[in-house]
Formats: sequence, structure tokens, C-alpha cells
Amino acid sequence: MGNNKDIKRVAILGSTGSIGKQALEVIDENPDLFEVYALTANNNTTLLIEQAIKFKPEVVVIANESKYAEVKEALAKQPIKVFAGRDALNQVVEMEPIDIVLTAMVGYAGLKPTMHAIKAKKIIALANKETLVVAGELINKLAQENATPILPVDSEHSAIFQCLVGEDFNSIEKIIITASGGPFRKKSIEELATVTKAQALKHPNWTMGAKITIDSASMMNKGFEVIEAKWLFGLKPEQMDVVVHPQSIVHSMVQFNDGSVKAQLGLPDMKLPIQYAFGYPNRLQNKYPRLDFTQHNSLTFEAPDTKRFRNLAFAYQAMHKGGNLPCILNAANEIVVAAFLQDKIGFLQMSDIIEQTMNKCTFIQTPTYEDYVLSDKEARDITLSFL
Repeated sequence: MGNNKDIKRVAILGSTGSIGKQALEVIDENPDLFEVYALTANNNTTLLIEQAIKFKPEVVVIANESKYAEVKEALAKQPIKVFAGRDALNQVVEMEPIDIVLTAMVGYAGLKPTMHAIKAKKIIALANKETLVVAGELINKLAQENATPILPVDSEHSAIFQCLVGEDFNSIEKIIITASGGPFRKKSIEELATVTKAQALKHPNWTMGAKITIDSASMMNKGFEVIEAKWLFGLKPEQMDVVVHPQSIVHSMVQFNDGSVKAQLGLPDMKLPIQYAFGYPNRLQNKYPRLDFTQHNSLTFEAPDTKRFRNLAFAYQAMHKGGNLPCILNAANEIVVAAFLQDKIGFLQMSDIIEQTMNKCTFIQTPTYEDYVLSDKEARDITLSFL
């Protein structure tokens, strides 16, 4: 199996999360096209060990070093190399046989390994939107210098990417990113003040990890996607629209200079954009459920409300101002989401604290990588001080 040249070898950063698990299903369904070369997780040793025994990768990394012994012991009889720690992640993505690196880790932690994978000229299947939110300029520059393709895995960015195939010479007037509106789309400010963690974790259409589900309910996720799209597709802030589309069938749209709009549609299933990124430029046959228009006969669209969902406005503000402001926005958001998930603050307080942090942090117009590291830390400390 290992010597078939046509098989793409995949490293999955964050294999125990929602995207990682679905990526492994895609690989499992296409054993003649893909094989797992490396699996990494932060804490979930039980699932990581189970995945390793099933897929038999060359390498497994557990980022939390205190769990190394447990993983090493469980895989002792397997022909698998086991490493631990953050540095191991950066080294593993550079391993020569790897063709594709799927970055499916959550948050700022995805930045450094993604940079290493780009420098090693691996195809990047990007599911970690925070990487481009925090350091879009830096990542784009690295990708250009190393001629490394970044293939989007988010359903919205995959949709835009699919709409642009074959349109290389045509100019984009704007892109329209769709948002489900989340579980609180119809709630008033008064109601939002008292929503619970349990309510926020119930997304109407998608099954995702806890952090992204909260980001979706607060619309921060959509704000991040707008910033990510700006870097992925080289657009100006005024070329980005967000429209609320509760059915989550139209994944996003592109409007061209002649006013024509292309959209990509499908059932809400992350395996589709994962498979598209892995197989690109080829579309791979699958047996997933098909979209039946007679069952989905009403698709509606409405404007987002940035009075109730202020995070979307903050993201536009960060994108317009640029520099390290998106990095600050992301760090503050990671802290307040964790606090909300621990019942320390209410739903609306998340936005209040993010705004205070954005106003208080040191602004840097042209940050280096070291500046991002410092800004991330400063923003986290300031956010924690407001809690």
C-alpha cells in the first residue's frame, strides 16, 4: 500500500475534533486515493489511540506532554512513532512523505504548525480559520514565497472557491457569505441577555465542536469567515457581504463584474468540502445524501443584525483597521468563549469584553510574527482582567 505513487498522504492536525473525525471518514471511504500519515490531538488520548490503531499512521503527536506516556504505552505494539509537545507538531508537518496537511485544530494554536507546513511546501487544507484571521498577511506572503496552495475547507470558503474555478480572468464584484443566523436569530436583546450555554450549543443545522458552535451563535464565526475570505481571495472589505440564510443550503455566492451571481448549494455536510479539498481539482464520487429541491423548496435570505450580534461589526472593524487588530479580536474571543462555556459570564457580556480589549490593546500596523505572539498574549491577559 505504502508505495503507490497516486496515494496522497495526509497529516491531520486535530484528528479528534469534529473536522478531523469527518476527514478520517473521507479517507476511509477512499482508501485507493488517501492514506493517513500523521494524526495529532491536544488532549483526547482515548480517541487518538483508537484512530491510530485503526488507521496505522506513521506518526502520532499528543500536544499535551503530560499524556505522552499513556499514548506511547497504548501504541507500544504498533509500528507507530509517538511524539509529544507543540514543537513536535511543527516538525511532523515538515516530514517528507506528507502531501496534504489538514489544519483542523481550534484557535490560535493552528498558526505555527500551518506556517511550518507552508514552508515545507505541503498542500494546505485549511479548516483552522483563526490562522488567517490572526496573521492573514503573513500566511499569504509565506504561501506566495513557497508557491504553496491553500485550499479552504470551511463550507463557505469552499463554496466561493468552487464558484471561482474557471473564472481566473474575470473580476469579482463581491462575495456573499451566507450565515445560518444560529440558534438565536430571532431572539431580542433582552432574551439574549439570559440565554444559556446549553441553548447556545444547539446549532440548528450543523454539528460542530463547542467553540465554533458558540462563535456561530454569537456570529463571531461569520466575522472570522469574512476576514479569512479577504485573505484567501484577495478582496477589499467592501467586497464582502454577509446574508443570513437559515436553511444552510446555499453555502456562499460570488457576484461577478457583469452582475451575474454563482452559488454553490448542497446539504449541510462538512464531508463535502473536506473531500473537495482533498481531491482538488477532481470531484470524487460519493454516496452522500443528495439535495432534493422538492424537500427544500423555500430558501430565504435576510440582512444580519449587527445591533444584536455586535461581533460581526467588530470583525469588519478589525478587518478595516488591519494590523494586529484581528489577532487581538481572536485572542479576546477565545478567552470570553471559554469563560461563557464555564458559566462565568453571560452571552452578551462576551461582546462587551471583546470591545473593551480591542480598545485597550497596543495597536501595531505592520506586525511581525513575534508581534503576533506578543499581541496574542497581551490581549488574553487584558481580557482575563475584565472577567
